[in-house]
Amino acid sequence: MFEKYFQLKANKTDIRTEVIAGLTTFLTMAYILAVNPIILGKTGMDSHAVFTATALSAIVATLIMALYAKLPFALAPGMGLNAFFAFTVVLGMGYDWEFALTAVFTEGIIFILMSFFNIRELIIDAIPLTLKHSISVGIGLFIAFIGLHSAGIIVKNPATLVGLGNMNSPMVWVGLIGLFISGVLLALRVKGALLIGIFASTIVGIPFGITHLPNSSIVQLPPSISPIFFKFQWSKMLSWNFVIIVFTFLFVDMFDTVGTLIGVASKANMLDKKGRLHNVSKALMADAVGTTVGAILGTSTVTTYVESAAGVAEGGRTGLTSLTTAILFLVALFLAPVFIMVPAVATAPALILVGSFMMSPILKVPFDDYTESIPAFLSIIIMPLTYSIAEGISFGMVSYVLLKVLSGKHKEVNWLMYILAAVFILKYAF
Repeated sequence: MFEKYFQLKANKTDIRTEVIAGLTTFLTMAYILAVNPIILGKTGMDSHAVFTATALSAIVATLIMALYAKLPFALAPGMGLNAFFAFTVVLGMGYDWEFALTAVFTEGIIFILMSFFNIRELIIDAIPLTLKHSISVGIGLFIAFIGLHSAGIIVKNPATLVGLGNMNSPMVWVGLIGLFISGVLLALRVKGALLIGIFASTIVGIPFGITHLPNSSIVQLPPSISPIFFKFQWSKMLSWNFVIIVFTFLFVDMFDTVGTLIGVASKANMLDKKGRLHNVSKALMADAVGTTVGAILGTSTVTTYVESAAGVAEGGRTGLTSLTTAILFLVALFLAPVFIMVPAVATAPALILVGSFMMSPILKVPFDDYTESIPAFLSIIIMPLTYSIAEGISFGMVSYVLLKVLSGKHKEVNWLMYILAAVFILKYAF
């Protein structure tokens, strides 16, 4: 059944590989089940209800990705977007969380319309192949940086912006032990090396006091979402602030998702000769529907997770990978203490190593053509330094158009790139 539906042989994979890939993806992104309720809880939302909404929205969106798009990408409420929801819209601008949910819901509806009319697919096709390769590399550096920070190896430093962490910290040692266990297993070509590394780090973290074993029943009924379900506030929809907030959600979500899909697919050789991803319109629809359903359930914008790269690195190539991830989110609803037990530092080695895997597309960038290599470089370097895939894409696009036009190569630029570059410039100007 799985072979026929997901065409496993045609994609050079098998059930075991896909399941391990889905489990790896889940473990690298399961932190959202603990983090999202904390962040949205600061707005006054019921954090227990947000936990359930987070899991349910991930299940719905990832199932659509698995069964409709048949691609190995997982979705959940996005980091950064949830922070904008809580700290900017609610705590910063003083709006109710119901108002913020209304903005997310509106964004989701717009996304569905854009996906239905293939507007987002046109945007993906308009991005030059060089930028698509550089996006993959930039995402690699970005997620490696997330992993290094999660392990405490890289920390904030007032003098130099970032610096080396406390090498005597137990957390750092757990991360380094997991990193070298995973690295050795990869060198020995052991299947599931990243997943084994996550489990090993979790176990090593117990004596260090990093991993906290559940102190209550591990099987629990999920909390009710009734306090946050379908709680919209329509009265301020015509305000200028509402339009700005919706646009911000729309902009960041769209280019985070586009960047993740392109970057991960590029590394996995899932792009065709023209740099297009099979079923990309269906993948974008999964994102759009996930955001809309997520807002109804009571959570912030749902987006495609960059941690999907961990599953792809384990060999995941079809919707069976994301189907496995969706099933594990369902299990997590009832076994929350078990999955929350895995500390962030245990997943850090997987993110660091996946970051290294994603470096290879840099070889496809034509460095002898500065109108190609400079935008590629800017796209790569901006992502980790701004902690944003969307900002890296925008810098890459704007610089690409400007360099091509000013060097007399304007015919090499897709017409849609001019529009996108203008939008980005206006965004920064105003």
